[in-house]
Amino acid sequence: MIAVDALDFDMRRTGVMDLPLHGGSAPKWLFHRMVNLSGAIAEAVADEHGKEELLRRIADPLWFQAFSCVLGFDWHSSGTTTVTCGALREGLERANIGIRLSGGKGRFSKGAIGGISSAADDGFLSSSVVDGLIRSSRLSAKVDSAAVQDGHQLYHHAIIYDDRGNWSVVQQGMCDRTGYARRYHWSSLSLSSYVNEPHTGIVGNKMPFVLDMTDRVCESARQTSVDLVAESKPRIEGLIRSALLGCQSSLFEFEGEKHEFGFRSYAMPKHIDWIALARCYEFRPQNYEELLLIRGVGTNIIRALALVSQMVYGDELSWEDPVKFSFAVGGKDGVPFPVDRRAMDAATSMLSEAIRQSALGEDEKKNALKKLSEHRFARPSAHPPRLC
Repeated sequence: MIAVDALDFDMRRTGVMDLPLHGGSAPKWLFHRMVNLSGAIAEAVADEHGKEELLRRIADPLWFQAFSCVLGFDWHSSGTTTVTCGALREGLERANIGIRLSGGKGRFSKGAIGGISSAADDGFLSSSVVDGLIRSSRLSAKVDSAAVQDGHQLYHHAIIYDDRGNWSVVQQGMCDRTGYARRYHWSSLSLSSYVNEPHTGIVGNKMPFVLDMTDRVCESARQTSVDLVAESKPRIEGLIRSALLGCQSSLFEFEGEKHEFGFRSYAMPKHIDWIALARCYEFRPQNYEELLLIRGVGTNIIRALALVSQMVYGDELSWEDPVKFSFAVGGKDGVPFPVDRRAMDAATSMLSEAIRQSALGEDEKKNALKKLSEHRFARPSAHPPRLC
């Protein structure tokens, strides 16, 4: 049983959440209902608590997972992220509450910046916030693809933003070795640094030996990496090549164990983009954020600089996976119970009616919202939603 007021979650709560790759797509009968219900929920939360609160909740992995389950999609598949964001994009457009979603899955993920630019062209965004939103979109994607090296390749990126430039990011990567996805959440409303523990949460299976350059213990290593790229080309090449050739075996011996995902996670990358490193030298980044945004700077360069900073300068690195865990309930595959179409349509209708009545007095609005709390989204049978 989920009501608008019950969608307040303690940000400290944790549980277990797997996101395996499932084939297929959302059936049309379900997706258009997801669009309607997502728009109604978004409008209800924004009306009751404000647009910033809606953005904050989207950045909460627990709320987002419950939101997806209320919409009736898979309880634990990778499509939980992609289809929910797709439905939410259309739902926000129909609700017209001053919040938009740009980006998406695959080639649509690269359209996030174009979507932000279009929002400026049609007057939704002022020119003063466009550059900041574009930078946030690019930097959040670069952090999760290069600074957090957890074996997951990003394939979904969505940025949700209001007309004042507040934003949340929901993006997802897939691990080819395991077939499981990982979802990353960000929010400008709680962000103090893009490179120092910036996430509001990360959902997925915990992995061994993840190089996490966003860990607070890596502050010195991040600064050393910035200093290294300002060195002359012969010196930086010498430092990296010596690590590639001379120190490799000692690193292997230091690690000295195998695990199910491969061998020796401390290994230096075999190939370095020397052209990109030369570009770094020419650009002279002032901080780690600027380093990440330089074209061509990816996992190999970040990893090489990190390991040189550790081996040569003694900086501490983090090999702990920053993943957080979430929980799961319902789903279109009948797990743990099938979608009740009539109940879903009724819930959408109730939310819409609550919004219409919100123009009335406070007591009338509360009474309208209370009606929703009396309605079950799932069958009131022997299979109630539960935390896993």
